[in-house]
Amino acid sequence: MGGESLSALERRIDYRFKNAELLNLALTHKSHGRDNNERLEFLGDAVLGYVVGGMLFRQHPDWREDALSLARAHLVRGVTLAEIGQELKLGEFIRLGTGERKSGGSDRSSIQANAVEAIIGAVHEDGGIDAAVALIEKLFGRRARVVNPEILKDPKTQLQEILQSVQRPLPEYEVVEVSGEAHARRYTVRCTLTDASLSGKATASSRREAEKAAAQTVMDQYVND
Repeated sequence: MGGESLSALERRIDYRFKNAELLNLALTHKSHGRDNNERLEFLGDAVLGYVVGGMLFRQHPDWREDALSLARAHLVRGVTLAEIGQELKLGEFIRLGTGERKSGGSDRSSIQANAVEAIIGAVHEDGGIDAAVALIEKLFGRRARVVNPEILKDPKTQLQEILQSVQRPLPEYEVVEVSGEAHARRYTVRCTLTDASLSGKATASSRREAEKAAAQTVMDQYVND
């Protein structure tokens, strides 16, 4: 990879490596060879969780532990990391094996997400914790400020908290139908509020997803009743 290309990425992350080989390694997928970014990804994952946790703790002093944990999980999840990878246009820089490259691996979300963590690990090794903190604040700072843990909760959790706040019984969930072949099961679940004439049904490819969808149906009725 040419020095000019690496310089373009360094400008995007606002960090210039003293040891450019660390950045090269961070951008090397395991399909490329034995020397790849997996170890740096491991390190970056640990640093990222620590720094994002601290950011949320300081930025949101009124949040309880469950809200902090939910927000941190959202920020460090693969989907968010992949979004950042796309913003940095990492597909231009990631080094892949021939097969992975031909199959479009440079645009694969998981590969970009892992590369973001590896870059964080590489910056940590090249410039220390202060440099890693600065990079994470650049990449995640806005997201950490605007994330809302309430909207991250799944409908089952939201419905449970609504009912608990007014000391009402928790909902009951019942699987009323299972259909489809073994490899393509469909679950229909009914959610019922036992102290009210409210219930809702939903169907999904897993029991858990059907329960969440049924809970959403009941919650929509409850809040609009």
